[in-house]
Amino acid sequence: MSESYAGKINRKLLKKRRIINAAAGREPADLVLKNAAYVNVFSNEICHADIAVAEGLIVGMGRYSGKVEHDCAGKIVLPGFLDAHIHLESSLVSPTEFVKAVLPHGTTTVITDPHEIANVMGTDGIEYMLQATEDLPVDVRFMLPSCVPATPLDESGAVLDYRAIDSFYDHPRVQGLAEMMNFVGIIAGDDQPVEKIVAAQAHHKKIDGHAPDLVDNDLNAYIAAGVYSDHECHDLNDAIAKLERGQFIMIREGTAARNLEALTPLLCDKYAERCMFCTDDKHPNDLLEKGHIDYIVKKAISLGVDPITAVKVACHNAARYFLLNNRGAIAPGYLGDFVVIDNFQDFHIEKVYKKGQLLVENGVVKEFPVPQIEQYLTDRAHDTFHVGTLTAEDFTDHRPRGIIGMVDGEITTVDAGYSDRIDVEYDILKIAVVERHKNTHHIGVGFIQGYGLKSGAVATSISHDSHNIIVVGTNEADMAAAVNRVVALNGGIVVWDGGKAAAEVPLAIAGIMSDEPLVTVNEKLETAKEVAHSLGVGQGIDPFMTLSFMALPVIPSLRITTRGVFDVTSQSYV
Repeated sequence: MSESYAGKINRKLLKKRRIINAAAGREPADLVLKNAAYVNVFSNEICHADIAVAEGLIVGMGRYSGKVEHDCAGKIVLPGFLDAHIHLESSLVSPTEFVKAVLPHGTTTVITDPHEIANVMGTDGIEYMLQATEDLPVDVRFMLPSCVPATPLDESGAVLDYRAIDSFYDHPRVQGLAEMMNFVGIIAGDDQPVEKIVAAQAHHKKIDGHAPDLVDNDLNAYIAAGVYSDHECHDLNDAIAKLERGQFIMIREGTAARNLEALTPLLCDKYAERCMFCTDDKHPNDLLEKGHIDYIVKKAISLGVDPITAVKVACHNAARYFLLNNRGAIAPGYLGDFVVIDNFQDFHIEKVYKKGQLLVENGVVKEFPVPQIEQYLTDRAHDTFHVGTLTAEDFTDHRPRGIIGMVDGEITTVDAGYSDRIDVEYDILKIAVVERHKNTHHIGVGFIQGYGLKSGAVATSISHDSHNIIVVGTNEADMAAAVNRVVALNGGIVVWDGGKAAAEVPLAIAGIMSDEPLVTVNEKLETAKEVAHSLGVGQGIDPFMTLSFMALPVIPSLRITTRGVFDVTSQSYV
């Protein structure tokens, strides 16, 4: 029987009285961090006091006694960290495994864009992620995908207009509209992207941006349309131009893109209030070896940023931007989300609290319930491949095709001419994208130079943003075999050589995430990288991340789609 309205009010009234009494010192608090030195994000200083928590909220700083008391003498207490923009799917594991990885690093809130899974499963993908993150000890908030598909050139698993996502704005964990990548459509005033902005504003929601190197009146038009932030700034002048026009700058330091060093000058008195930290994409090895937002804070401090400024950008600024007004600070009425460190130089995280509960101590995460996902969504997420068995003939085409020339250390490419055959000696390999959502048998074929593979083939179902299957090979038979193995796994990464899978990473959740623990996934991924390198892939190349971006037709110059090699600059097929 559901609780009556009067019952709810009475329950909340009792809770509020408990908070007031604990704050006033008339009752013991649930938790007190004694003798704490803590970062005050309002006065920009280190303050000293006991920190009291009741009913999950900070009730006061001063002198308090509590049912549970922890002595924090000699330590520094920080507010829990907040990642302002991430795609949880990029961790290659379930949200539960992601939370186990980032919680020891002090992250207590993330803002995710389920763009990747939505391109595979449509609105079912958004619902899957909402259910998979319910009541996790890291608070997962959502920005709704704005570009599914990312461009009209993509063949994704769904097409979402503003009507398809509109009902999700009523969900209590949805903050707004995610990165509006289609800045060209916004500037041109095209109906679909502008409709999405209008709808988000009608719900009084935030709208995040994605507009690298946009300048002058085009930038004015993009911001005037209602885009409030940008995480694509890799250049200080670009960031300042956007900041001066009122945008908030998300300083990104992830796996695929690292912009902190270039943007460190923003972390000063003049600009820091308009900045926050984000990772965008964070792969398993990075999470395990480096960390999460704590890694960015440590790196910023090592680059000369004032520690209090770095901490404030890591929590308070993003909380204010997303109107999460009860987090990002240590003050009465804020959530009891704390990170306890030894000092700013070593920045070793000793304890992490969420709503006053000790959840991490010396890196060990306490057990927590796994969210329940309805069976339909679980089954749907594990059945996203609709591709017939392929043969070498499916990749055989004797007509000249464009050669995608890789650039060392970059995800941009150049036009390297044409070829009508594979030539391993000259590092000209065949590349293809296989449509996998609707069994269209669309296969785009081209060539690539700079990858280095000498034998076999590499295939992956992670190919931004539509996540069709992308494959590179030294011969068509191995390409077909690698793709068939990806399909048999219900998604994943396959290195194929000698008539068998030399290494593989199953990604059975929508072809982009694994059901396995993060450590297991990382071990398989690192083994697959080693095997790919042993077959000739250049040591400076991530064999799979590099491929995943080759299918994204918004990055110059040449890309591969299900329809062939596409010149992003001229907007034409070659």
